[in-house]
Amino acid sequence: MKRILLLAALMATSAPAATIYVSNERGGTISVIDAATGQVTATWPVGKRPRGILLSKDGTRLYICASDENAVQVVDRATGKVLADLPSGEDPEQFALSPDGSTLYAANERDAAVTAIDVAKKAVAWQIPVGVEPEGMAASPDGKYVLSTSETDSQVHWIDLASKQDVAQTAVDLRPRHAEFTKDGKAIWVSAEIGGTVSVIDAATKQVTRTISFAPPGVPADKVMPVGVRFTPDGKSALVALGRAARVAFVDVASGQVTGYVPVGMRVWHLALLPDGSKAYAANGLSNTVSVIDVATRTVTTTIPVGQAPWGVAIAP
Repeated sequence: MKRILLLAALMATSAPAATIYVSNERGGTISVIDAATGQVTATWPVGKRPRGILLSKDGTRLYICASDENAVQVVDRATGKVLADLPSGEDPEQFALSPDGSTLYAANERDAAVTAIDVAKKAVAWQIPVGVEPEGMAASPDGKYVLSTSETDSQVHWIDLASKQDVAQTAVDLRPRHAEFTKDGKAIWVSAEIGGTVSVIDAATKQVTRTISFAPPGVPADKVMPVGVRFTPDGKSALVALGRAARVAFVDVASGQVTGYVPVGMRVWHLALLPDGSKAYAANGLSNTVSVIDVATRTVTTTIPVGQAPWGVAIAP
């Protein structure tokens, strides 16, 4: 008995102290998961069709794209209550946070525009048109650009924040969904859902330098639909959610080579990693689950039931 208690104590002390937040698109809720136990500890009601989800810079709030409310909702992490609805234009899908945390940049699918929201003033700072059906958003670490992926136009739009103008466009494969800067800000990885690829773009030249394809064994090519992209904290590997392929791919960042695939749930959308990089959490939209991936062994260690149609994942240490 003493040995069992000692083992349990050791497991508890070694478990990561983090909270996982998952937006459930069809459920209109946020699932709160304790990373140490792998259990859902709360389910918070939010606006209709929650998709993009981000943690505020000070860690006290969550920002939620409530797409069918035409708002970005501010949720108090302590209570789970919606504190405010920020105006964001029509049908916000994803968003990016400025490096200083003062501004949210939302992709408004029905407006074909990007809206900049002043967080402190709870007001729209500006809005500019971009390509048709914008979805993915990424803010450059140097604060100079915000990028928007246009699903219908298959382009990445570069918005210069000094001039507030769409100054350049980079062509990528069909239906780009997500954009993610590398930690050093020198490259952007853009997933193309219908193209089945990830484009690596040089931030200095705004040109595609590499196109990464995926071929998980036993999966038809038309099921390979890349969406979410996240980098490990050391910047050496990228994890890519492959949608209807029900796989998460591991990619070596330096070479662009796919180094392995992990089977997960159906229609995996987005994912996030713990700050120490030990585990990844993948939202499986058609399975209503979250897969917990051990990054070192590349295996699913736990599958957690959540709400209906999980979409986005955010992690708070």
